[in-house]
Amino acid sequence: MNWLSLDAWLTRLRPHREALALALDMVAVAVAWQATYLFRLGFERWFSARPDYDQWVLLGVVAVYALLLKLLKVPKGMWRFSGFGEIKRLAVVCAAAGLIVSVVVLMAQLTKVPRAVLALHPVFTLMALAMMRMGYRMLYEHMRSRISGSAQEQRRALVMGAGDAGRLLVAGIQHSQGWVVVGFLDDAPEKRGARVAGVPVIGVLEDATRQADLHGITHVIVAMPAATTAQRRRALDLAGKTGLAVLTVPSSEELLAGRTVNQVRDIEPEDLLGREPVELDEGGISECLGGKVVLITGAGGSIGSELCRQVARYGPSKIVLYELSEFALYTIEQELGEKFPHIPLVRLIGDVKDLEHLRYVFGKYKPQIVFHAAAYKHVPLMEEENAWAALRNNTLGTYHACLAAAEHGVERFVMISTDKAVNPTNVMGATKRAAELVISHMASQGHATKFMAVRFGNVLGSSGSVIPKFKEQIAKGGPVTVTHPDIIRYFMTIPEAARLVVQAAAIGATGQVLVLDMGDPVKIVDLARTMIRMAGHGEQDIVTRFTGLRPGEKLYEELIADADTTLPTKVARVRIATLGAAPSDGALLDWVTSVIDNRHWKREIVVAGLRRWVTEYGKPPSRQADGEEAARAAP
Repeated sequence: MNWLSLDAWLTRLRPHREALALALDMVAVAVAWQATYLFRLGFERWFSARPDYDQWVLLGVVAVYALLLKLLKVPKGMWRFSGFGEIKRLAVVCAAAGLIVSVVVLMAQLTKVPRAVLALHPVFTLMALAMMRMGYRMLYEHMRSRISGSAQEQRRALVMGAGDAGRLLVAGIQHSQGWVVVGFLDDAPEKRGARVAGVPVIGVLEDATRQADLHGITHVIVAMPAATTAQRRRALDLAGKTGLAVLTVPSSEELLAGRTVNQVRDIEPEDLLGREPVELDEGGISECLGGKVVLITGAGGSIGSELCRQVARYGPSKIVLYELSEFALYTIEQELGEKFPHIPLVRLIGDVKDLEHLRYVFGKYKPQIVFHAAAYKHVPLMEEENAWAALRNNTLGTYHACLAAAEHGVERFVMISTDKAVNPTNVMGATKRAAELVISHMASQGHATKFMAVRFGNVLGSSGSVIPKFKEQIAKGGPVTVTHPDIIRYFMTIPEAARLVVQAAAIGATGQVLVLDMGDPVKIVDLARTMIRMAGHGEQDIVTRFTGLRPGEKLYEELIADADTTLPTKVARVRIATLGAAPSDGALLDWVTSVIDNRHWKREIVVAGLRRWVTEYGKPPSRQADGEEAARAAP
């Protein structure tokens, strides 16, 4: 027997499962009625001793059973999972139906219907209904064992993409790891009706929902690593509409990093939001970093650690890892030591708030390029009780790193900034804007060091980002919490952010801030609902709850302030914004140093000073109304 053909035929019947189950049950009720007469009267009198109205009685019996089966939703049950619970429900139906039929026949004085038939028919019916279900379950489990070597229910996959990746995927998982690949979907006309690795191409991508229903699919796998970002996003959108769990194969970058095609993974937000990668000036970056000593502050953080990976690709002579967290430092140095064993590493526990230690480190290791990623960045945590700590770390720490760099002849100093520094409404953003002003001040002092900053939006998967929180909430069954239904954000991936920073080191001039064209903003509630859908859940399974904007939080973010102007660079989608003028006499730095040295820990003092020196802080920008309108109109 061709078990795969039988499996395909059975799955084609699944969309009509309830109607077929009810029809088969009615046939079983009718056959049980005939079997009961045979048992009671024998072959000789099986038909001759029946009353003339027996067919009408049988019709009524079938109708009563059908009504009770529907009321108890028995046809909705899946026969391949039938067990004792299903038998109990069938017993209730048969007992109730038998009682109703007996009462009606007796009250109607239909005396020619044998009482034994009325008493035994529910028993015969229960046996027939149960045997059908148990027989189907035995057949199904035997079929599964013949197909995949296991009687366990398999994960039935529909693969989008019938190219090389799809072929390798099937070779890796078909009939193993609990997978059965039912078919491919591909838009290429020449592939329609073909077979790839023995699996048929059964439709185009638009057919995903229909084919998933038709074949009893449990998972949709998007196997299109070489496709453009737009093509992958379209495939993911179509896969998400099936309401099933959606998986994907590693992207081209992940394959280059060593993953294999058959290592399917969950859909990540970067799959949903990713853009075409920015083309970098690889030659210019290599010339800037190759053979140089590179120091990275905050080297164990989400951005800092990715900076380490990106920098290592360009062959620096040494990387100095400067990190306050022992565990974070251990983690990144272990990874770099494994992936780039030829690059010497200096692993330092250090704090950018400690100027003397920074001077010692810069003097001893003489870095030529510095990436300053050390910062406190969680908006709500910094807003109330930690305002002084944010000022000390984000602003004074930046000044300390700049000062040590200038004193020891660093060639380039690149600070990591944020879109929250533009027209800031919170302490974290204001301290980062103040740090940008520190960069501007240092750039104006005639130092040989080129001081610059890089500004970008939210980074997918970084520590404290909303994405890990959403994933955790979905895994727990919800609810997924969003602050506001209209809140929008710009997003980029951690590797993309790190590449932009590395590019800034190569092309930036002193006093500049480089900004990435981040595309269209994303409505956070839509992102949350898409993540729920891609996990195979519906909105009725995991609800979205709005909690209200947190202190200092905007409905929208900006990358350019009203007073800023931008200029193009030779790298597409990377622009230069001139930093706002900073007090040339260092008055801002004098105030910051005074607040820190005199332990003015009260939030009111910190905020009042920030409002004085960061003039945009807390003031609604002229484009606020337009931004809020954009938030409401965002798709």
